[in-house]
Amino acid sequence: MGGAGAPSAPSILHVDLDAFFASVEQLLDPALRGRPVVVGGTGDRGVVAAASYEARAFGIGSAMPTARARRLCPHAVFVPPRIDVYQGYSERVFAVFADVTPLVEGLSLDEAFLDVAGAAHLFGPGPDVARLIRRRVKDEVGLVCSVGVATTKHLAKLASAAAKPDGLLVVEPGTELEFLHPLPVERLWGVGPATRSRLDRIGVKTVGDLAALGEDALVRALGAAHGRHLHALAHNRDPRPVTPSRPTKSISAEETFARDLVAPGDLDREVRRLAERTATRVRRAGLRGRTVTLKVRFGDFRTVTRSTTLATATDAGSDVVQAALDLLARLDTAGGVRLLGVGVSNLEEPGPRQEALPLGDDAPRPGVDDVVEEVRRRFGDDALGRASFLDDGRLRTDRRSAHDYGPDEIERASDARGERGG
Repeated sequence: MGGAGAPSAPSILHVDLDAFFASVEQLLDPALRGRPVVVGGTGDRGVVAAASYEARAFGIGSAMPTARARRLCPHAVFVPPRIDVYQGYSERVFAVFADVTPLVEGLSLDEAFLDVAGAAHLFGPGPDVARLIRRRVKDEVGLVCSVGVATTKHLAKLASAAAKPDGLLVVEPGTELEFLHPLPVERLWGVGPATRSRLDRIGVKTVGDLAALGEDALVRALGAAHGRHLHALAHNRDPRPVTPSRPTKSISAEETFARDLVAPGDLDREVRRLAERTATRVRRAGLRGRTVTLKVRFGDFRTVTRSTTLATATDAGSDVVQAALDLLARLDTAGGVRLLGVGVSNLEEPGPRQEALPLGDDAPRPGVDDVVEEVRRRFGDDALGRASFLDDGRLRTDRRSAHDYGPDEIERASDARGERGG
């Protein structure tokens, strides 16, 4: 889409929930409304996962060290992330999307592309659908979203960013380049720090500068694939369709610890906790997986991953726990461990399952995972779990405390939705 063959009306929407994690916290606790709220790790190694717009006014942004955020705004309210809570709100928002069009491409928990061309006979043109979605998300879920409406995915995403917060921006056909060309060149998908540095050297500051340079010059400066890609985007040539139901590649959970773990018992317990959390997410996504991966970051920041592939696909916590523990046993962790992660990949839809005999402490118990899942759905994730997960007399199947989230680990809860957009 885009260019001479562009549709006569904009029908691609990019919907982005504003300050999603922080907005959910403010929704659930009215005392936080209007106050600077920072969601993220609260320890020395923590980073910011999300910041309310009140906090952003002080210069706080995602991936910033929590310690720096505290210096910028000492009176901000710092809360630990509750990924499963956010996932529940995300599902409610996506249910609104699905009620309007089946063509929904989720990018993460808080953003998606929608193709609403086929919904015009029910709800009107794209801008009317955008208004409907904004109203329903506010009325039915209690959250605020910004929406960009355009003829291409790339332009719709840029428009939603320009509409924030709590806005709607429609880029009408024929005005695409008028909107696009004044933007800073780094707004184009694919322009990171290295590319920006190269473009700076040849005098390219805006998208319009890049468009005027010509494809051949860009290819010489950036290489064939990258140069052609950016040249196309600068002219709003983006043929990508909205693709629903992208396959999930992997589901995982990670944790960075306030202090390096050294004791084998501590490492064993945390791997069990992460493995069971990952298995729970696999089940909730309606999937099973064959490959279990353990990620370990040592105290010196050296990071290794080890994987094993099972004979059959599984969603059982006991299977994932045992595989992860076997991988841990092969590593020398005497120097201390800063981060642990457990992931499941090679995912597939569930088919018939051959149950195993319940032999050994970690052996599968037919039906146990289903019972545990039902209890947790009704009473919360910390309602039932292993006795080894007791921490100061409290059962914690998720985090041991409200401490650190590492910069690369705001947990992979969005994996079940798809890859995060750029």
